Amino acid sequence: MEIADEKYVSFITFRQNGKGVETPVWIAPLGDGTAGFTTEATSGKAKRLANNPKVTLQPCDMRGRLKPGTKAVDATARLVVGAEAEPVRAAIRRKYRVIATFLGVAERVKQLVTRKTTPPAAVIITFT
Repeated sequence: MEIADEKYVSFITFRQNGKGVETPVWIAPLGDGTAGFTTEATSGKAKRLANNPKVTLQPCDMRGRLKPGTKAVDATARLVVGAEAEPVRAAIRRKYRVIATFLGVAERVKQLVTRKTTPPAAVIITFT
């Protein structure tokens, strides 16, 4: 099984001091040997990627607990915004159908209530 086929992965980005920060995320293959997930452009992981594109991924559960017997995978990642994020968002919707739709509706309601709209963002992962 490829890491992009996992339901959740621990996505580890690195601070400027080299300390890793683990975040459990959904992940979906993009069909070209890359994978991706959605995020907000202002998230901590997006900010850390701006400083260091090297990341590590490992299968985990929804709380970020690593799956026993799995190995970490090294990769590089980059944040994409707007139209470039749409293929990633579509891949996540295909893989996580019902829950992704529900969360999309919740995101839209939040935008209406706060009257703030942010362009869609995603992270594209290239495996090394």
